[in-house]
Amino acid sequence: MTVQDSATRPVAIAVSGGTLLAALGVAAFSLTFPATAWALEGLGPWSTVACRTVLTSLIAIVALAVLRVRPPARRHWGGLLVVASGVVVGYPILTTLALQTSTSSHAAVVVGLLPVTTAAYSALRTGTRHSRTYWVAALAGAAVVIAFALQQSGGALSAADLYLFGALLICAAGYAEGGRLAREMPGWQVIGWALV
Repeated sequence: MTVQDSATRPVAIAVSGGTLLAALGVAAFSLTFPATAWALEGLGPWSTVACRTVLTSLIAIVALAVLRVRPPARRHWGGLLVVASGVVVGYPILTTLALQTSTSSHAAVVVGLLPVTTAAYSALRTGTRHSRTYWVAALAGAAVVIAFALQQSGGALSAADLYLFGALLICAAGYAEGGRLAREMPGWQVIGWALV
C-alpha cells in the first residue's frame, strides 16, 4: 500500500497477513452487537444465542474435519472448557440479554473494558507483570467507561450494564485461557475445539 506524506512523497506501508487478518477480525467483531440487536427483532434471546452458536460450531466442525485436525490432548480439555464457557456460551448469552434493553452503541462502549479485563485475568492466571504505567492508563480508561455507563443509566448501573460486566468477566477468562492454550496449539484450533 502507498500513501502520500506531508511532502507529497509516496510512502510504502507494509501490511502483513497477520495485520490484515487482525483488521478483518476487528471489523467482524464490530458487527456483533448490531447483528445481535437485529436478530432480537425477530427472535428471542435464547434463540438468537442458539442460532449463533450452532452456525459457528458447524463451521468449526467442517474446518477441523476438512483439515483433519486431531482432537486436542486430554490436558487441554479443561482450558478448552473455560474458553467454551466464556467465549462461546457465557459472553453471547449475557450480551444478548443486555441488548434487550441497551443500545448496541452503549454496549460497545462498556465492552471496551474487555482488553483491560483480559489483561487483569491473564496477569492473575499466568503471573504476567505489566508496568505501572500500563495499569494507570488502563484503570483511567476503565474509570471513564464506568462513568459513561453510570451517566447513561441515570447514576446507577442498569440490569443491562450488570449483564455486560458479567460478560466482561467470563469472556476475559475465556480469552486469557485461549491465549495460554495458543502457546501449545494454533489459535484457530483453540476456538474451533471450544466451539465443538
